[in-house]
Amino acid sequence: MAHINAPYTTTAPTSPLAGLGNRILSALTAIAEANPRMREMERLSAKSDADLAKMGLKREDIVRHVLRDTLYI
Repeated sequence: MAHINAPYTTTAPTSPLAGLGNRILSALTAIAEANPRMREMERLSAKSDADLAKMGLKREDIVRHVLRDTLYI
């Protein structure tokens, strides 16, 4: 009986260019998630529909509400 120990990876080997693309995407994601407006959208999204209604908001209007001074929709 033979035993073979071979390295096992769950991801395919990537090229250096793909690695660079992944790092750039991760950096852009981190920048977006650090934005206070994004945190406000997450905070409002976590509220119940009843709580949003008390604030005069509907779930589909959260983005419009948070970006009201920078985005014309």
